[in-house]
Amino acid sequence: MKSALQSAARAVLVASILAGAATAQALPQAPQAVAAHAISPGRMDRVGQVLQTYVDQGRIAGAVVQIQQDGREVYSVTVGWRDKEGKSPMAKDTIFRIASQSKALTSVAIMMLSEDGKLLLSDPIGKYLPEWSKTTVAVANPDGGYSVVPAKRPITIRDLLTHTSGISYGYGLGEQAWKDAGITGWYFADRNEPVSAVVARMAALPMAAQPGEAFVYGYSTDILGVIVEKVSGKTLDAFLTERLIQPLGMKDTSFYLPRDKAGRLAAVYAAGEGGLRRADSSGQGHYLDGPRIAFSGGAGLLSTAPDYSRFLEMLRRGGELDGRRYLSRKSVELMTSNHLNIPYDPGKGFGLGFSIRTDVGKAGEPGSQGEFGWGGAYHSSYWVDPAEGLTVVYMTQLMPAGDIDDHGKLRTLIYQALE
Repeated sequence: MKSALQSAARAVLVASILAGAATAQALPQAPQAVAAHAISPGRMDRVGQVLQTYVDQGRIAGAVVQIQQDGREVYSVTVGWRDKEGKSPMAKDTIFRIASQSKALTSVAIMMLSEDGKLLLSDPIGKYLPEWSKTTVAVANPDGGYSVVPAKRPITIRDLLTHTSGISYGYGLGEQAWKDAGITGWYFADRNEPVSAVVARMAALPMAAQPGEAFVYGYSTDILGVIVEKVSGKTLDAFLTERLIQPLGMKDTSFYLPRDKAGRLAAVYAAGEGGLRRADSSGQGHYLDGPRIAFSGGAGLLSTAPDYSRFLEMLRRGGELDGRRYLSRKSVELMTSNHLNIPYDPGKGFGLGFSIRTDVGKAGEPGSQGEFGWGGAYHSSYWVDPAEGLTVVYMTQLMPAGDIDDHGKLRTLIYQALE
């Protein structure tokens, strides 16, 4: 009896010790969970301090940064000038040409139509744009020059979303044919014709690669914009406004600038050997004084840091914001998964509209696996880091940007401030 009591006592003591040890081990973990999505405000202030040095050195005219964490704004800063010559300081509501940041909204529009049952990502684009039913590709000849051969298969909507369609911005072996057709470069704001008319003419030109065989950056998202128009029966402007821009409260996002907002548009600057200079009129005035006919899904929108932050927050939350659902959680998961099985940047892949970080070490810069983002020709940039609850928007207007390293510095400065 005594032996049984002693055994029971020892069992209770051992259980007590193990429970205490488990509790002791668990205690240090609780503060870590709380601090996982926290920042040091003092350390985050380095972002503005460093960006101001770029202004002082004459490497950028001005910039806006807006950072949200878990849906709340944790840092924003404005530096420099919206219009240096006009002595107009940069402001949080400054309007920027976001160029290829437009691609994310157009890609979301395609996913919305997929969820509406109007199309499949596997559909050949010729189903909606018949002139694209059969395409050709420029292939190098062993003795120089090139031949034009039939595409091995039809281009699909998914090819367009992942930039594996083989369609460039008019560059590659068949470049001269594209130049002769008057179709090169991403800029549409000066065109006195709809994007659909230009896209229809593209179909007869030789593509830069076979569908699915290479990552080729080009007109793919502009073609997606035309498909949105064809399937919805609305202009891309109207579709985006009704389904995304207005419901999200993106009050300063549009393809062309309303006259009463002209004073809020940032001037474009160019980096050169002599330092910063105001860019020529080709990048300045068409969003205000141009024909206002071409709605470029690939590079045509104007926006602000607060507007674009709302759009990114909707994606970070899996397609929902303020009680309204724009996309299903599974559609956002599909968009932010890597779809490439071909060579791309180290540590990165590409989803349906964004670059995807697949390996932090191979990428060689601070970030998180699963992070997604992109940028624009005017040197603006954005990313979403779900693991850290972050959305980051960096707006500036610099084209060409030269050898400036502000993007890398910005990323390092943000991640060094995370607790």
